[in-house]
Amino acid sequence: MSVQARGVLLLILVTCLWGSTFAVVKTLGETLPASVLIAWRFLIASVALLPLLLWRTPGAAASAPAGSAGRSGAWRACLWRDGAVLGAWLIAGYGTQTIALQTTSANRAAFFTALSVVLVPVWLVAAQRRRMPLLLWTALPLAVAGLAMLSWEGGALVVGDVWALGCAVTYAGFIVTLERMAHRHAALPFTLVQVLGVTALAWVWAAVAAPGQLWPPAGAWGPLLYLGVVATAATTLMQTVGQRTVSAANASLIYALEPVTATLFSFLLIGEQVGVRGALGGLLVVVATVLSQWADGPHAQTPAAQPE
Repeated sequence: MSVQARGVLLLILVTCLWGSTFAVVKTLGETLPASVLIAWRFLIASVALLPLLLWRTPGAAASAPAGSAGRSGAWRACLWRDGAVLGAWLIAGYGTQTIALQTTSANRAAFFTALSVVLVPVWLVAAQRRRMPLLLWTALPLAVAGLAMLSWEGGALVVGDVWALGCAVTYAGFIVTLERMAHRHAALPFTLVQVLGVTALAWVWAAVAAPGQLWPPAGAWGPLLYLGVVATAATTLMQTVGQRTVSAANASLIYALEPVTATLFSFLLIGEQVGVRGALGGLLVVVATVLSQWADGPHAQTPAAQPE
């Protein structure tokens, strides 16, 4: 098997693992406040990834700009500052998504969240004050139509759908900010610092919002370990390795399947079903996602996948 084929398989596995988290988070949300769930998930992920961070620390200066020790120290300060900013965007995305899953279905939340990938090029077009590509004009109404069909099948809009849309907006903000900052830092330490930033912010949120519910019940530990170790720490590493050999355009096609895998796992794990209208609406969202990423041509840079 070629190196590129292994990279594709890794990204497919990552997408499947991301899709499985919607059902797991929805189930956990019945017993844990959103803040406590996120705090424990990212604390576990931080503990799992910390050995890699410590391993990379001695050679971290090699990734810093050339210059004096003072400049190296400034680079490290920049790393932590940028990581904290992105951690704030991330916790906004994870927080709104986790709250959404308390009142909307896992498969609907997945497709609503996928709108973030469509919003990113719209955001960039507006910020850069340039004309919107034709494919993007096509993607937007397709995405809106798809979400309308998903909502129509599930009844009237519920508050969870609004939170899921909030997740799409905040995660689009994360993607745009990441694009601006990513070139300053090596991928692995920058990712780990973001995870640590989310952990710190989540524990502050949990201490304020749910001070009496910080310790999870016994039945929550298995799902929390899965979310932290497998769906956060392991997927981060696999995504980093996979995208070394898979182009951004090809990766976007794989990541567009995340809401599809979320629907499959929602059916297998918690029995949620999607009818004909919902399936068609989900297909329109996936098509819109792919079109939005090809709006600037097949070699355009693709932002990261949605939160999972």
